[in-house]
Amino acid sequence: MAITEREYGRLADGRIVHEYRLDNGQGLTLTAINLGGIVTGLWVPDAQGASANVVLGFDNLDDYVQRNPHFGVIVGRYGNRIARGRFELEGKPYQLDLNDGPNTLHGGSRGFGTRCWEAQIEGDSLLFTLDSADGDQGFPGRLQARVRYSLAANERSWRIDYEATCDAATVVNLTHHDYFNLTGQGSVLRHRLTIPASRYTEVDAVRIPTDHASVAGTPFDFRAPKAIVTHIREAHPQIVMAKGYDHNWVLDAPVDGGLRLAACLEDPASGRRMEVHTTEPAIQFYSGNFLDGSLVGPSGQAYRQGDGLCLETQHSPDSPNHAVDDDWPSTVLRPGEVYRSTTVHRFY
Repeated sequence: MAITEREYGRLADGRIVHEYRLDNGQGLTLTAINLGGIVTGLWVPDAQGASANVVLGFDNLDDYVQRNPHFGVIVGRYGNRIARGRFELEGKPYQLDLNDGPNTLHGGSRGFGTRCWEAQIEGDSLLFTLDSADGDQGFPGRLQARVRYSLAANERSWRIDYEATCDAATVVNLTHHDYFNLTGQGSVLRHRLTIPASRYTEVDAVRIPTDHASVAGTPFDFRAPKAIVTHIREAHPQIVMAKGYDHNWVLDAPVDGGLRLAACLEDPASGRRMEVHTTEPAIQFYSGNFLDGSLVGPSGQAYRQGDGLCLETQHSPDSPNHAVDDDWPSTVLRPGEVYRSTTVHRFY
């Protein structure tokens, strides 16, 4: 394992942003910057051994600062949407920053993906830390977050370990927002996706959950491998409303603190396959519906609809506004507790 560091660029206020390169010596290489913990590149060999970057991103700091649609970021304090940016905790109402129409998305307009994290190389891993003040984006309590990236020494896998503590009750739902393309360029709609989930979360017109529903007989049934293009143009109300897939799936496997399969993505063109394993109860599949050609990647190619997809491990969207039960596990963190979550991406 080798980890190197270099200056990536400077922010308008003069702060230096550093880029870190992790290489496991087995063909897997990851680059990340301390702005937002952004993964700027992830190189994986194909079936013939040729390496390609399988995540979307930019080749300069200004684009990440000015126009990043969450490419590669650590998402927090709360991943996904909270309805009207409001919730009640211990009898007290809270109003969050609204950055997605009437809702709060991915922690607000100054969510964790926009912040400069402290970065430290620790042995064979890269540790990011962030101190989020009480009232940050409207969230209660000071939150201290730690996110660790590590590459396995004996396989092509990237592990993310999240931890957080607080000094007052708050809500936490950390995740990662990589746009994957296992071909390395072009569309992902011919990729084959498997999600071991019998239910998905229906949403309203502003993508707030209404209920969990069966995937049986719908375009949302990915229990067997299926090309994404198969149903993405169907006139199903949920597909039409989201302009594709932008939904949460409730995983079938029980939540017991261990890792279990959340998704498998296969690219017939390159032979690459990625498995996502997580301790989280759910996963968001977003099919890159709002990439419109206005963003340009390092190769000079414009990113268009369906050129990348996200698989965000998480608790279900808007959980703070639902009664806690098996379908809606709590996202509340209290003083003395430690929030922990792990997601592993394995490449074959």
